[in-house]
Amino acid sequence: MKIRFAIVGFQHPHIWDLVTRASAHPEIEVVACCEEDAATREALAANGKVKITHTDYRAMLATEKIDVVVVGEWFVKRGRVVIDALASGRHVLADKPMCTTLAEYGEIVRLATARKLTVGMMLDMRDSGIFIQVRELVRAGEIGEIRAVALGGQHPLLPGVRAQWYHEAAKHGGTINDIGVHAIDLMPWITGLDYKRVVAARVWQAGPPAGSEFLNAGQFMMELSNGAGLLADVSYISPTSHGYTFPLYWRLTLWGSEGVIETALNAKEIMIYKEGTKSSRALPAGAAAPGGYLESFLKELRGEPGAALTAPEIFRASFVTLKAQEAADHGLSNVAV
Repeated sequence: MKIRFAIVGFQHPHIWDLVTRASAHPEIEVVACCEEDAATREALAANGKVKITHTDYRAMLATEKIDVVVVGEWFVKRGRVVIDALASGRHVLADKPMCTTLAEYGEIVRLATARKLTVGMMLDMRDSGIFIQVRELVRAGEIGEIRAVALGGQHPLLPGVRAQWYHEAAKHGGTINDIGVHAIDLMPWITGLDYKRVVAARVWQAGPPAGSEFLNAGQFMMELSNGAGLLADVSYISPTSHGYTFPLYWRLTLWGSEGVIETALNAKEIMIYKEGTKSSRALPAGAAAPGGYLESFLKELRGEPGAALTAPEIFRASFVTLKAQEAADHGLSNVAV
């Protein structure tokens, strides 16, 4: 019997990667699609990309035979949908972020644990061949002990293209929580180090359209478990004209006791600068694992070992990210995580 997926919310483009993969997957049947926004439903009907079966997700949960609920709503709405889906006894696979408050996070973890339900997230940076290879190098000790990390996760603002709800009050929930969760998930996975504290964090407006409520710029500083520091920028400030092909998109520099690794998500190579040498060395990207987040979710759902992305890792990344967002929102520093 196939695993019955229902998809809730089509107002963020990330959902289309999951729609494509789920629709083609031999183990999955998409049995329902819900969109509560009338304008979005009209647009979907016009382009024919998906058939909307429900206009109320609670009614869908009450009436349909569903195993997994996929959540792609606007960000502040997601936590409520995830909680309701878990409360109804369904597993959940969410786009990131899965929620925007620590209270929602706590309820999600409580429900998933008590009901033995699987929670997945579309953290697809782990699927990148570049970052898979970086992880292998760092874990093999190529640059020794990690001492500092710099990560540039700047995105294009895309005025007139990015969904209007980003600019509306109480719909986005925070740029660090939005983009930073990728960075916060990547570092333990690459380095094997956990987080000790949020040293400082800030969000502010940097060039959004007039009247926008969107605090589109965000930076944070973290202390890792070995005392190393992480500096990250996750602002919507990169050139719109370059889109997501910008060569500095998700630029990563790792400083170790025996050298430095630098690369970026769109790079073809990984540069290595070893202590004791005067020249650099370039390595190609590793093999990518597209759709790895979905395969990991299905493995956990089946109770199989070997998932590349696990629910405990997702929960940890979500918690630390929400604490960083809270620090930025309230001017807090040296927040233990």
